[in-house]
Amino acid sequence: MAAYKDHATTLVADVDCTAGGKSLCETVGVEGFPTIKYGDPSDLEDYQGGRDFDALKKFADGLGPVCSPKNIDLCSAEKKKLLQDFMAMDAKKLEEYVSTKEAEQKKINSDFEKFVEGLQKQYEEADKKKGDDLKAIKDSGLGLAKSVLSSKGKEEL
Repeated sequence: MAAYKDHATTLVADVDCTAGGKSLCETVGVEGFPTIKYGDPSDLEDYQGGRDFDALKKFADGLGPVCSPKNIDLCSAEKKKLLQDFMAMDAKKLEEYVSTKEAEQKKINSDFEKFVEGLQKQYEEADKKKGDDLKAIKDSGLGLAKSVLSSKGKEEL
């Protein structure tokens, strides 16, 4: 954060998602810690690069303005059209659109979490069965049989 303290266009911030920053973290989609995001504050992207200072600095130094209402000239033709369509909407319709899309995102995340919970339960059941099955094999005398086999030596084979 100190390296970008007075930077004109780059803000590096630390948010405690367990305390006062919890609502902000929920709004921008922070689900695990640590999470690094970048980009337009209203449309942050997940950072996937290295976590050491040099990697982060190299990435941050390569950032610049992004396609937005203030920088429409940086947008592709497709994004310009979409941006213009959104700018033509009244605030109520735009709010409804955002709300609908955010609800879709929430459902996708919820469905995924339920799926993962199901996988976790299957894993735990399979792990317990594996443990029980391995214990049953061991309890059936495998260790003793190996010991007897070892004591007989290879000549008798």
